Amino acid sequence: MTQSVGKSVSRKDGIGKATGATKYADDVVLPGMLHGRTIRSTIPRGTVKSIRFDFDTTGFTIVDHRDIPGTNVVALIRDDQPYLVETEVQHVAEPILLLAHADRDVLFAAKVVIEYETLEPVYDPLASAVSFKEISIEKGGVVASLAGAEIVVEGEYRTGHQEHVYIETNGVYAVPEEDGSITVHGSMQCPFYALKALKGLMGPATPVRVVQTETGGGFGGKEEYPSMIAGHAALLAMKSGRPVKIIYDRVEDMVATTKRHPSIVRHRTGLTRAGQLIAMDVEVIIDGGAYATLSEVVLSRGSIHAAGPYRCAHTHIRARAMKTNTPPNGAFRGFGAPQTEFAMEVHMDRIAEQLGMCPVALREMNALVPGDTTATGQTLRRDASALECLREAVARTDFIRKREAYRGTSKGIGLALFYHGAGFTGAGEERLRSRARLDLTGRGVRILVASTEIGQGTRTMHAQIVSDAMGIPYEDVEVAMPDTAVSADSGPTVASRTCMVVGRILERCAQEMKARLAGRTPAEYLDTVGPLSVILEHVPPPWINWDDDTYQGDAYPTYAWGCDVVELELDPDTYEARPTHVTAVQEFGRPIHPALAQGQIEGGTVQGLGFALLERVVMRDGAMANPTLTNYTIPTTLDTPAMDIVMLENHYEGGPFGAKGLGELPIDGPAPAVVNAIRHIGLDLRSIPAIPETLLTCASL
Repeated sequence: MTQSVGKSVSRKDGIGKATGATKYADDVVLPGMLHGRTIRSTIPRGTVKSIRFDFDTTGFTIVDHRDIPGTNVVALIRDDQPYLVETEVQHVAEPILLLAHADRDVLFAAKVVIEYETLEPVYDPLASAVSFKEISIEKGGVVASLAGAEIVVEGEYRTGHQEHVYIETNGVYAVPEEDGSITVHGSMQCPFYALKALKGLMGPATPVRVVQTETGGGFGGKEEYPSMIAGHAALLAMKSGRPVKIIYDRVEDMVATTKRHPSIVRHRTGLTRAGQLIAMDVEVIIDGGAYATLSEVVLSRGSIHAAGPYRCAHTHIRARAMKTNTPPNGAFRGFGAPQTEFAMEVHMDRIAEQLGMCPVALREMNALVPGDTTATGQTLRRDASALECLREAVARTDFIRKREAYRGTSKGIGLALFYHGAGFTGAGEERLRSRARLDLTGRGVRILVASTEIGQGTRTMHAQIVSDAMGIPYEDVEVAMPDTAVSADSGPTVASRTCMVVGRILERCAQEMKARLAGRTPAEYLDTVGPLSVILEHVPPPWINWDDDTYQGDAYPTYAWGCDVVELELDPDTYEARPTHVTAVQEFGRPIHPALAQGQIEGGTVQGLGFALLERVVMRDGAMANPTLTNYTIPTTLDTPAMDIVMLENHYEGGPFGAKGLGELPIDGPAPAVVNAIRHIGLDLRSIPAIPETLLTCASL
């Protein structure tokens, strides 16, 4: 029996990327290809009065909203964001016109003059009168329980924007085909999202197809945004009749695309003097920017995780996503949970401080265990691992002793306990009805799914699952690039679902194919019977019960769990907080590929450290004022402390070989652990990023 699951086999995409043979969107040059450019608004709110072309338009293809054959809206959840402005501008960098030319230098030298009538913008979500989504989660009776609590602790916690900084910027190219259709190739996470959006844009007279090119990172930033750039390239290709490539440079990518939602979270928590949580009243506000994009579902996941991994009989979570005149915010690794779990974990340390308790003891007393119910009323099953993660992290770091030893010094140590639901929320997976396809080849099998490789190891992990489920060598499993013309729609590559949900469908496909082969080799079957494809659909657990209106029931089929411990030093002169050691204990079922899993944890942890300490988006007049890697600082190897990565196992019966989702979990814990370590030094910090200027202000209060 072949066994690759649980081993760090060679990556399916490793050689091509290591040798440079792999081609990305910008590497592709086709005969007659034009370069595309987006002309964007320079004001945050107003109307377009006139447009003047201050250049010779010979050789240019020019597209505006009147050239759209279908509907001028990026189809997603809510139909509110246009591909091209018609009259009203809602944010800086909103697309107004598209240009294409064979010479890139000539293209970017072209000057377009736009006259506006400006209107007063809204930048503060607390001042906004427009809400994209409001959620209320109620359990028990909060008002009476707070009134009867022995101790009540209140606090407000804030997080800022965060830029994705995927290594490859957004890029696509569109090709007009001889049959009148358009094929869009591009760097993306969700080909079928782009397909849906393009069908609406191009209308029924122009068939469309979407093919993923090799993608250099996503982190959620290539979930919904590629639908916009794909539409722009398709419009230019249709009007010019030639292939058109649009590749953003780093500045345009940072100015125009989505970011993590800034958040304001307010807690009012009632407890006994012994430290038992009695009641939680939580208010969550996120800044959605000018258009809804995915704010509704980001708010949903953030709200569900807002009470943290703790039992509390009486909980009320009120949440809303507000409109502002800034570029839309959207999907980012963690999807709202990093913001709300940051608030909960920093609040827990403040509670411990007020009660005179050890923060470990407070968490041990209240942590969710199997049989407990969450804020939505979900009863946790046997694979809940909060206490196991907490105790392992505390023991490995000698947390209690170090906490006492560092007291009164410039060193601090802090921890955060967290969890993350795997898969789409509630009935989302059932509505999605994801499918996977497995084709027999002369040597083995070929996987055809829409799940994308964006650096995390999807191709490798899926091949391992199929290899072991069929009992064939890993080398005999091929993985096709996602192509909406042939791939099964396995759903988007988001929500920590690619391994657990899609991997499980592929495991079932492989088991069925093995049964149908009945001992014959693939070559023998093809010779005697003929081609064989197995296509199966996701089957959700039968016990899932969820109400979308009340937010009651089983929010996720399972959760991954983690506990981070951060040790850091504060420079007394510069007020720079520098992590010296991070311990990340994570439980996500069974690691399919241990090295890739460790890489996910390391990468997510460092990204979380950047969120906590370095990554400050400066917004000025509704636009990002520091859109370069010169002045938007992300962690480098020199900023990365020593790490101890621990992978616990508590298998989930509904995942392939017991696996759960992992990709988002690692970013939930680092930021609150950092701030709790800073609190241990003596600074009452309640917002991030914790740049030196902010810490100096805290010290002076």
